[in-house]
Amino acid sequence: MLETKEILMQYIRENEEKFYRIAYNYTGQRDAALDVVQEAIIKSLENLEKLRHKEYVKTWFYRILINESLMYIKKNKKYVSLEYEEIDDTNYTDFESLSTESIDIYNYVRELDEKTKTVVVLKYFENLKLEEISEILHVNVNTVKSRLYKGLREIKGKMEGGKKY
Repeated sequence: MLETKEILMQYIRENEEKFYRIAYNYTGQRDAALDVVQEAIIKSLENLEKLRHKEYVKTWFYRILINESLMYIKKNKKYVSLEYEEIDDTNYTDFESLSTESIDIYNYVRELDEKTKTVVVLKYFENLKLEEISEILHVNVNTVKSRLYKGLREIKGKMEGGKKY
């Protein structure tokens, strides 16, 4: 049977691209996203004894990653550029295959408030279930649904030329 540390390291190796995408959604910068992921990995290893059940490694690590992303934004708020790097600057995702509409949606998601953005990213970019998102964020499922629908309404409004829903 694998030890908790081995399970964590295997999970990180298998999902590093997902983690990068999440961090990039918050920072908008390649190097900053890589730094956030690295900090999340370090924190998870330093706090491994706090993970009581190894079957929760997924939700536990997502929580650390999101917290690190939010801490990065708070620390660098006055320094974070309003101009995001070009999306195709990253070699983690094949953005060239995306349509203009897909890129617009991606940009609209980045403009959402942090709580709403987190739910939308975890649901639609990472394909997590509402229950998993609820566990990661330590909120009930109805809160997750509420944030998700709020985000979808905002994105739809922006796609339709700034209409409010």
